[in-house]
This record gives sequence, structure tokens and C-alpha cells, in this order.
Amino acid sequence: MNVMITGAAGGLGRAMAVECARRGYALFLTNIDAPALAAIQKGLSRRFCVKIYAEPCDLTDSAGVDALMAEIDRLGLRFDMLLNIAGIDYEGGFLRREREKIVRIVALNDEGTLRVTHAVLQRRNPDARFCIVVVSSLAALFPMPLKAAYAASKRFLMDFGMALRQELTGQDANVLTLCPGGLSTNDEVCAAILAQGVAGSLTTNAMERVVRKTLDLAWKGRARYIPGAFNRLLFLLGKAVPASWTAALIFRRWTQTQKKWLYPTQIP
Repeated sequence: MNVMITGAAGGLGRAMAVECARRGYALFLTNIDAPALAAIQKGLSRRFCVKIYAEPCDLTDSAGVDALMAEIDRLGLRFDMLLNIAGIDYEGGFLRREREKIVRIVALNDEGTLRVTHAVLQRRNPDARFCIVVVSSLAALFPMPLKAAYAASKRFLMDFGMALRQELTGQDANVLTLCPGGLSTNDEVCAAILAQGVAGSLTTNAMERVVRKTLDLAWKGRARYIPGAFNRLLFLLGKAVPASWTAALIFRRWTQTQKKWLYPTQIP
């Protein structure tokens, strides 16, 4: 079984790569950070007896993705699973962030996912079931002041994943949309979780469990996975509360959170 993983050098991507290799899947890994990607490939090759290919790529660059696919074709690879992990966020209010950083959130999270998904669907193993995992977020379920571009980009991915799943009905394929809360993927994320206090703890998910269950549910044909009972409760409450009320509540909470974390001497 061949699995392609984007964002493979990041926290969630790396965890997915480890679990897939543990299950005996052959891997094609990509990430913009070439040295980190090479380190992941080397480490996995030492631990597991599976074939691991790795090729760096900037998914926001169309020509770069074309070159990536050309390498896949040269290797003669056809895939059974695609894990769309690559994504980015720049914390802080909309006007506090540089314009091009805001744009890059959408360019990577949305455009990059579309490029890779479209290309890999044309390179699926024609003789086997095919699975796609699209990583959205708990943030996609609500309007998120102070994380507006990120949350909107993840809402796009959630809707895209659900819609594409329907399009692939009858083609022996499934799309699972993953909507996790907090995941301790790096120091910045850990700081944000800590600044949220009790709410951060309640919405944070254990990485290894999320990874295992995501893979299992994707193969079982599940459409969406929201890890954690508390997060699923938030999802239900969010459907019942007017969006304007939700936005106001979230703004108040994130104002205090970012004041503690990003702007300890200022008012966001």
C-alpha cells in the first residue's frame, strides 16, 4: 500500500508517517523544509522495513507541484491513500499580520490541498480502494475573530472534503475530514493551548490516538471525525447558537488568550 503525506515534517504529518510506517505502508513524503524532510526519511528508514520516498516541495507553487508529480510518475508510483496534512497559521488579529502572511494561509491550506488532491486522484491505484484525509480544524466550525483567515481556510477544507466525498461515491473511494481541537505539534501551539487555560486543556487531543483513529475511520468510510467528546459537544452547541453570538463569545475569549500569550504588554 502506497500513502502520500504532505506536511510530513510537521508534528501531525510526522506522527501520521510514523503510524503508517508502523502499519507497513510504503510512504511518499513531502514538505517545504528539505533538511527536516530528509531527517524524517532517515529516521523512519532506520525504524521500519518499508519503502520511504521523500521529495521537498512548496505546495503554493504550481510549477513545484508539477515537478513533484513528474517525480512520482518517474518512480511509477500509484497511491492508495492521500493524507493532506500541510497547513499553516499566523496567530494574531487580521490587521496585526502582514498581508502576504494572511494570503499564504489560504495559499497553502486551500490552494495547496486542491493542487495535490487533484493530481493524486489521477495517480490512485486503479485496483484498490482509495482514501483521502483532509485536515480541517475545530476552528472551522465557528466564525473565529482573531483567527479569521485560518478558520475560514479550514471551513473551506471541511466543505470541500464533504463535497468531494459525495462526488467520489461509486468510485470505491472515501474522503474523511478531520476536525481536531488543539494538537501539541510545536512550541507555539503548546503556548497557545496553555494560555487558554481550562478550555485549552479540554479541547486538546492526544496526537497518537487521533492519528490511529483517523486512519482507521478513513478506511471504514467515515465522513468526518471530531476528536474528543468536549469538542463534539461544542460542535452541537455551535449549531444551536446564532453565529453572531458565537463570534462575540470567541472574540472575548481569544482577546484574553492572546493578551496573555502574544501581547502580554498590550491590548489586542
